[in-house]
Amino acid sequence: MEWGAVFERGLEYEAFLERFGTEDQRARWRAVFERTQLSEGQRQLLRSFVREMKVIVVAGAWCGDCVNQCPIFARFAEEAPVIRLRFFDRDAFPVLADELSICGGRRVPSVLFLSEDDYPCGRYGDRTLSKYRQMVASLSGVACPTGVAEPDDLHAAVVQEWLNEFERIQWMLRTSARLRQIHGD
Repeated sequence: MEWGAVFERGLEYEAFLERFGTEDQRARWRAVFERTQLSEGQRQLLRSFVREMKVIVVAGAWCGDCVNQCPIFARFAEEAPVIRLRFFDRDAFPVLADELSICGGRRVPSVLFLSEDDYPCGRYGDRTLSKYRQMVASLSGVACPTGVAEPDDLHAAVVQEWLNEFERIQWMLRTSARLRQIHGD
């Protein structure tokens, strides 16, 4: 797949919501965006990013998991202009949804991270570990007998887990010999 061409066809955050979301859905996304407050340490980390990071997000404005996660990405991009987000509606782009499928399905959100020159660097989605722990605990009781418990603030844990993945990709890009040669650093 020509990832650069795919990226360019995507919509920025607000344009995606305007095109694919109802007013009620946009309100839900706005509420999560407002709820997503980064710590000073998280903001400093994001501001330290220097490599352009293209992020393809397959989502659905109707999807509860997307509502609770995708606004986090927009908050990150607000702090780190090198993060370039492009959103694709799962149902409007079935070939892309199939390409980025998770566990045999078109699960969303599904995220593909690209380098500035369009090489895939990582995939992540549809939920973070904290969310899965919470879901398993609600299905069958304690999810982990080792004492790891559901975090008091699931949203804060999800924010941190996504930030960890964005950071991992940024350091991959920052330490890439190929990109260091291009940038002379």
